[in-house]
Amino acid sequence: MAANEDQEMELEALRSIYEGDLCFRELSPVSFQYRIGENGDPKAFLIEVSWPETYPQTAPVISMDAFFNNTISSAIKRSILDKLMVEVEANLGTAMTYTLFEYAKDNKELFMENQPVNTVTSVSNSIAIGTPDVPASKKKDKKEQLSKTQKRKLADKTDNKGELPRGWNWVDVIKLSKTGSKDDE
Repeated sequence: MAANEDQEMELEALRSIYEGDLCFRELSPVSFQYRIGENGDPKAFLIEVSWPETYPQTAPVISMDAFFNNTISSAIKRSILDKLMVEVEANLGTAMTYTLFEYAKDNKELFMENQPVNTVTSVSNSIAIGTPDVPASKKKDKKEQLSKTQKRKLADKTDNKGELPRGWNWVDVIKLSKTGSKDDE
């Protein structure tokens, strides 16, 4: 029962700390993801932490199997997980999810120093990331569709260049003089 209370307290703390942080994502009440680095950064990676029932007395399950990490070599992933497990051993028995995320953020450059920047898989990954932007630009380029009647009225108002005739918005002086004001009577 004490483990569940500790989990509830840590869950509440994580929600308040990372509220509005786009890098943090709660997959379930016992599973969390955190992106270390910016979205377009080739050295960015994603850590997933899941709590077993007896957490924090037992170690959490740390994974880097997310699709986001496909550009990272398996040796680098193993190295990061090994370094995180050392941190887990040091914090066993206490709430450590926040500590793990912050440790990874602080040591990102150290973790990724041997990661090559340009790899074949990163090209395919950037294509996948760029794909959702294409439909958005298509929507912006789409012009308003006019019916036949609307097109005919527009053609009647404009000349052959698509411009309105000179004086189309001038005020009719004769109409104004007929209406006049009450003081003129």
